[in-house]
Amino acid sequence: MTMPTPLCPWRMQVHHITQETPDVWTLALLCHDQYRWRAGQYALVSINNSPDILRAYTISATPGISPFITLTVRRIDDGVGSGWLTQQVKRGDYLWLSDAQGDFTCDTEANDRFLLLAAGCGVTPIMSMRRWLAKHRPAADVAVIYNVRTPQDVIFADEWRDYPVTLMAEQQATLGFIEGRITPEILAAVPDIAARTVMVCGPAPYMDAVEQHVKALGVTRFHKEKFFTPVAAPVASGLKFTTLSPAREFYGPVGTTLLEALESNKVAVNAACRAGVCGSCKTRVLSGEYTTTSTMTLTEREVADGYVLACSCHPQSDLVLA
Repeated sequence: MTMPTPLCPWRMQVHHITQETPDVWTLALLCHDQYRWRAGQYALVSINNSPDILRAYTISATPGISPFITLTVRRIDDGVGSGWLTQQVKRGDYLWLSDAQGDFTCDTEANDRFLLLAAGCGVTPIMSMRRWLAKHRPAADVAVIYNVRTPQDVIFADEWRDYPVTLMAEQQATLGFIEGRITPEILAAVPDIAARTVMVCGPAPYMDAVEQHVKALGVTRFHKEKFFTPVAAPVASGLKFTTLSPAREFYGPVGTTLLEALESNKVAVNAACRAGVCGSCKTRVLSGEYTTTSTMTLTEREVADGYVLACSCHPQSDLVLA
């Protein structure tokens, strides 16, 4: 089987698939080479073994502990990646993954007091790190708060019995669940919260609310991992973007990234890692001023020809795009 893209050089075979909730599945993968990752990191997956469709998923397994490399995926309506992984991939099939990426990890934290917070599928890196802390820092003081829609939506439900966890359900809360969403009062009840390293993963509004609340409580060590990137509403003024093929004009607010401007105006663009690593959002700028925070995967020739990674391109003026 031929590698679909150099960005995803690791071939892995599906050993088994476990349904976690009505719309979440875990794919357990075997890699016959020594694949290295850190608890909390993610990998790009070549969807349908295509070189052009890459999606980022957290590695929910924990290095040195889990017998398989696992991806835990929520099926999204019309989701190209999640639809393929949860509905079409079967035992024995092969997937191609990138190197592990991301710095949302706990293994470099000197502090031994943690508060781990998750909502929905944002629990995947949190569980990976919780296992790692239990194995490598058994004396660490680790508090976990996990938000779900209903009790039936708890991912890794059986495994959570091994760890202290506060479970919250927005609806149909049953015995063992706090009803509702995270609040400042619930966070304030965490012992010594200001002394803890707080790590959070989930939908952007949830993470923004948590960040505001914990910092108001004195937390200074705070880390978050974006589980998805919301698409901003289009605007009618600001920086002007012109595409030549097809010919089109649209606007983005000052301070936007090129990727955000493209997506908010429904301009087709591949985007996987959104961190300037995978190279899938490569776009050519023909004219205009901009700065970049990453040129990883771009050659010197491509940079000279105006190619940028849209997620890492910060327009400083109107831009004309190829």
